[in-house]
Amino acid sequence: MPDTTTVRSYPFGPVHGLVIDPMYFWLQEHEPLARVRMPYGEEGWLLTRYDDVRTVLGDARFSLAAATTRDVPRLTPQRYGGILTDQDPPDHTRLRRLVAKAFTAHRIERLRGHAEQITHDLLDDITTAGPPADLSEALALPLPGLMICELIGVPYADRDQFRDWVGAWMSVTALTPEQRGEYIGQLAAYLTTLAAQRRQHPTDDLLGALVMASEEGDRLTEDEVVQLTLVILAAGYESTASQIANFTYALLTHPDQLALLRSRPDLMPGAVDELMRWVPLLAVADVLPRYALADVELSGGTVRAGEPVLLAKHAANRDSRRYADPDRLDITRDAHGQLGFGHGAHHCLGAHWPEWTSRSRWPRCWNASPIYDWRYRKPNWNGKAAWRYVDPPRSRSHGDQQMDER
Repeated sequence: MPDTTTVRSYPFGPVHGLVIDPMYFWLQEHEPLARVRMPYGEEGWLLTRYDDVRTVLGDARFSLAAATTRDVPRLTPQRYGGILTDQDPPDHTRLRRLVAKAFTAHRIERLRGHAEQITHDLLDDITTAGPPADLSEALALPLPGLMICELIGVPYADRDQFRDWVGAWMSVTALTPEQRGEYIGQLAAYLTTLAAQRRQHPTDDLLGALVMASEEGDRLTEDEVVQLTLVILAAGYESTASQIANFTYALLTHPDQLALLRSRPDLMPGAVDELMRWVPLLAVADVLPRYALADVELSGGTVRAGEPVLLAKHAANRDSRRYADPDRLDITRDAHGQLGFGHGAHHCLGAHWPEWTSRSRWPRCWNASPIYDWRYRKPNWNGKAAWRYVDPPRSRSHGDQQMDER
């Protein structure tokens, strides 16, 4: 039975670079169903084992929609949520099916050549400017921003303003809530205008495809088109920017893996999965709690109907029950099934880091010292980018000591 008497303050911390707090691994072994309290909302269960997290992600007995009516465990006063993440099947299935008709692999593949060229140009600008190089500002942020403009079909004349709106939306502390809300309103109004134009004059971009997508006569409403576009912006911009920087750092600090990947580019698909497994997308559990609709038995005990669960996917991806020697980065590992972008009905539509940077024409970066002249934005406690240099890794052996401290 789970320990219902101990309620742990969550999130654990402080965060040190890409190192996962050893407390997660202590819980995996001793308390896989852990009672936690976050800064806001009600108490919930924290899941850290791979099999438990994967079960919850794919089990219809756990609901995201139920969270819309509850005081969910959360990091911020406001609850995270969106049009796709606030629904369960069949409502979610309907939207997912219509989005899939627009967000196709063929459409994304057509952008590959342009993406590679933009990447080459950005990297050439870095080498021309000389050291030191800010990877986030010079590559990780502009690349997904430019590609999302291309994907959605934002006119060139509007792209600077569009990036300002998106940047304000992704801002954590630079703007007041009122200022941020004003920018989001302007962005939504702009997307509404673009969508209306596409209904009158269809275009062959993602926004145009969303407007025209249909399934047996069913189409997305104007509000659904705008909200879905905002979801794609949020998911595609911030996570891609963070992981370009994180994956690059991971490879630079594992020179044996970098050398192997450079010599064996055919390993790239598997390397992407392994990097997604090894690198935490967030430094804390999933920001979208799920609620049990019935009593469900997991490895650590029973989650009762009506109780929320928080999924530590980053810890689950390092579960030794699933992966041998899980703390080791190994691009030859079969990491298929990693949970970096979810599983089940809410699996992310776009789940892979672009391969183009691995084929870039700037070997000097890849051969550089891992820390010399590189500034790195690592995730802070809420998963956003923050200025710091990476601290030396800590080992799992600290887990029992931290347990005593808590």
